[in-house]
Amino acid sequence: MSVPFNLHVVPFSLLDEDEQERLLAAVEYMQFAPGDVLIEAGGPPRGVFVICGGKVAEADHRIESADGEPATNVFMYYEAEEYFGGWSIFNGQAIHRFYAVEQTCAHLIPTQTLFELIDSNPQFGEYFQQNLGAKREIVAQHAPNQDMAEFMLARIKDSTIREPLIVSEGVSIEEATRLMREEKSDCLLARKGNRYGMVTGTDLLDAVILDKLPLDTPVAEIASYRLISIQPDDYLFNALIIMTRQHIERVVVTDEQGGLTGIIELTDVLSHFSSHSHVIGLRVERAQTVEELREASFGLFDLIKALLSSGVKIRFTMELLAAVNSRILGKLFDLIVPKEVHPHVCLIVMGSEGRGEQIMKTDQDNGLIYRDGLDWPDMHKVMQQFSDTLISFGFPPCPGNIMVSNPEWVNSVREWTGKLGKWSRSSNTTDMMNLAIAADGKPVAGNTALFKVSRNAFMREIFTDQVFFSFFARAALDFETPLTFFGQLKTSHGLDIKKAGVFPIVHGVRTMALQNKIIETNTFKRLELLAECRIVEREMAANLAEALSFFIQLRLQQQIQRVTDSGQTHDETPNEIDFKLLNKFERELLRDSLAVVKDFKKSLTHRFHITM
Repeated sequence: MSVPFNLHVVPFSLLDEDEQERLLAAVEYMQFAPGDVLIEAGGPPRGVFVICGGKVAEADHRIESADGEPATNVFMYYEAEEYFGGWSIFNGQAIHRFYAVEQTCAHLIPTQTLFELIDSNPQFGEYFQQNLGAKREIVAQHAPNQDMAEFMLARIKDSTIREPLIVSEGVSIEEATRLMREEKSDCLLARKGNRYGMVTGTDLLDAVILDKLPLDTPVAEIASYRLISIQPDDYLFNALIIMTRQHIERVVVTDEQGGLTGIIELTDVLSHFSSHSHVIGLRVERAQTVEELREASFGLFDLIKALLSSGVKIRFTMELLAAVNSRILGKLFDLIVPKEVHPHVCLIVMGSEGRGEQIMKTDQDNGLIYRDGLDWPDMHKVMQQFSDTLISFGFPPCPGNIMVSNPEWVNSVREWTGKLGKWSRSSNTTDMMNLAIAADGKPVAGNTALFKVSRNAFMREIFTDQVFFSFFARAALDFETPLTFFGQLKTSHGLDIKKAGVFPIVHGVRTMALQNKIIETNTFKRLELLAECRIVEREMAANLAEALSFFIQLRLQQQIQRVTDSGQTHDETPNEIDFKLLNKFERELLRDSLAVVKDFKKSLTHRFHITM
């Protein structure tokens, strides 16, 4: 008795009614006993098999084990609703043998029928031609309860762009105040030549009450001319990120030629957002005590869940969370470090936080750089307090003790520059890992110039040392990709996604970025710049970005589940991926993504002349 073909799953649900009828008319139902070969290595492609039940192995030759247990030459397994054979039809022959491990039934889609459907339906064709980015997009669009949140698609022009109140250069503070009251506006733009400067109600109050300026003072003299602008076609989500990072409540909207279009305010942006990201941001900004800041930081987990459940793309989620986390750290710095010390020290974050790729609170990687000769007796006491407070906020301590509470990570400019140089000249594994973490450093509070002095000196030193890059890149190959040739995924087990996928991409891209004088730390932006410079082919850069994004999303989903189930504030095994929790699409995308990693690692061995 045959089993009906399931048309309700991707990619077959992408076909229209006529195409589905053509598919059903051509498909053949088949049954196989254990050991039967469905596709022979080196033979012509028969088509695509879609499994109804049972299990099929992909191997390089027949299993000869007497007990029938899979041997090491099995690359991967396919089970119900999974398909195989697509690669073979596009390449003219099969490289591997596919055989039944147990009693198996499957539908065979003939090669000719598949090509006809691909020709008539481009989206169906994209899925079958193994375009990782297209595949992820298709799955996301058709996944249940994963509709793209409306605010992700909303643009500036879809929101309320306010017509600005503009005054000429000679208008006084008194006149400006009267105009703002009449127009019920809380800001205006003062024209000074070809420039515009912004003046808010608070600026007017400060000018008169605190600075004691006469009322006839030209308002243009108190305006701020360093305006941050955005264009009408930009996403509202980007406007929120900009406002969060810059601690502002308004941005100027300009056209492509730089002409003034209007002003968009934070309240206008927030009216489009269903998540409570703005609530956290405002609570962080308004926090006057450590306790108030702690309460605000505890809202991050709910925000992450809301963004994930709304279908927000992982890169947008990372950007927003990076901005909010930076503000939390900056605010804590303001509350704990004495103000008179601020110009003489710089707080930096490193590792995933420095790259802007940490979403959940996994650990703290931070350090302090201070001015040479600074006399601050309480430095280490205050830094210990800083680390302890972050732990109370739910940020776990760093397993490697890379925190400001560790004096090894609190250095003068001279000491920090010296350490970076020492690590870059060492082949010691610990030194290499310290350097990798530090290379992703980003200043978040204090005097950022202190950080730039050390970074620039480090960059100048390594640019002339090509041997360094060969040693440095080698770490990307330290962990074996859980694929033998194409990939071996045992669904009864899990894997460490950081070792298997995230780290090889991050570190390989980091090495190439440093080699090519790219100071950007975010992996996705590094890839874009490497592609623009033609250091990496655009297709590879796109596939690496998609693979990394998928790894991070998978990890986040399971982290949230474990934290929710345990009731703890953080995940004890943040990098563990349990295969049993993955659906068929996720398993397929995981295989594809790991294959991208494997190809990338091969390219690294050639690029940096690494011998294993």
